[in-house]
Amino acid sequence: MGPELPVRDQQLVQIVDRALAEASRKSGRWLVCRPGCTECCIGPFPISQLDAARLRQGLAELDSGDPARAARVRERAREFVARFSDSFPGDPRTGILAENADAEARFVDFANDEPCPALDPATGMCDLYATRPMTCRTFGPPVRSGPGGALGVCELCYHGASDEEITACEMTPDPDNLEEALVKDVEQVVGVRGNTIVAFCLASPSR
Repeated sequence: MGPELPVRDQQLVQIVDRALAEASRKSGRWLVCRPGCTECCIGPFPISQLDAARLRQGLAELDSGDPARAARVRERAREFVARFSDSFPGDPRTGILAENADAEARFVDFANDEPCPALDPATGMCDLYATRPMTCRTFGPPVRSGPGGALGVCELCYHGASDEEITACEMTPDPDNLEEALVKDVEQVVGVRGNTIVAFCLASPSR
């Protein structure tokens, strides 16, 4: 199952989910995210060790309640790793992404058309939705890429909205940077620093 989650992780999840709910309220019809939409489920993205610990806990819980579904998630993850280990822009033994400029450039084109292993291809739904990474929780509404950065939105959303209207819907997921502190806590516990991706995390859930 992996390391126990920090006690305050649930607090972080609640903060981010409340911010999403408020952004959704302000966005109204412009935010078209809905069950079965998989725009944000295609192509890998970096996840923190905190995200990884949360996902592994979710997979362990799914194992208890629906072992067949958990086995399918794990098999999809292992198939992904088997297909893409040779081109992984990091260490395929640990699943940790490299942080140099060359690796970051390679990641841009890495497995872009591959669905997330947590995505059930039959239903278009996430099998680990309750314990999904922070990136998944914030995709859709306008979110700024760092202090003073540009606003990013899902390409399917905000059609017909002006720049001013989009800015008015901006989501600030974690205003006090609680996630950063919790990531450091988890990295100390597991003895591993750096980001991974969902497939490597779920292919070895006991790491």
